[in-house]
Amino acid sequence: RWLPVLRRRCDIAGKRLSGTGLAAEGRVLRAVLYVYHSRLLRHRSYLALQQVEQCLKRLWKMNLVGCIETLAELIPKKDTSQAHAECLVPSQPMLETVALKVLGGCKLILRLLDCCCKAFLLSVKHLCSEEFILLNTVASGLLSRLWFVIQYRCVLQSLMSLYDMLLTSLRLVSETQQMPYIKGFTFPSDISNFLGVNISSEVKKQKARMLTTKKPTSWLKKLFPAMPEAVSEVGKKRSFATCMSAVNNCSVPCSMDIGEPVL
Repeated sequence: RWLPVLRRRCDIAGKRLSGTGLAAEGRVLRAVLYVYHSRLLRHRSYLALQQVEQCLKRLWKMNLVGCIETLAELIPKKDTSQAHAECLVPSQPMLETVALKVLGGCKLILRLLDCCCKAFLLSVKHLCSEEFILLNTVASGLLSRLWFVIQYRCVLQSLMSLYDMLLTSLRLVSETQQMPYIKGFTFPSDISNFLGVNISSEVKKQKARMLTTKKPTSWLKKLFPAMPEAVSEVGKKRSFATCMSAVNNCSVPCSMDIGEPVL
């Protein structure tokens, strides 16, 4: 009975981890860090982004998705288990390895969420001080999207659900044939206690911190003043052409983060 449930939870966790959102945000983050490496090597926002990238890099290096997919392939399909009285099941060493990686992945994702929250608040703080406007605008948007992708896709919750099923599978398999592989470590019966944090309350706390942060609207109003409502189409086209000519004639490089509006 537990084999189809384990297979289903492996599929859910693998799909949520290997989604396009996490990979895309990781590529954008690496590109931003590459562009600003030589200019903001000692800047606090840049260092906070590096911590976020370090967590993402470790998450991909541990190959958690590949390990979960390998386990799912070893689980016989539903039709096979119904057709025969006996069937092959994943061994205890395989289940222990995946369970240990899932525990490490949960710890890393918690650390990633915390780094995203801290880096976001730091970026907004520098935006309110009108420092490095271009970098901090990109960073705040990137970090909020990354945090949202993890929460919206319930990546952490799916891994915790998978671990509970892995623990049940380990108990049943070890009763049949004792083959302990990882020694000197006791798998926790409650993953929430192991992580040391209540997931739902921690997420709500981080979300409240990010939403109640002072919004950097003062410099935005200076850079982009409000346009009167009664503006004709001809006026819009003329102002757009004027802006484009001003941009083309500007001697300041577009990639430079000047921090002040340019006339």
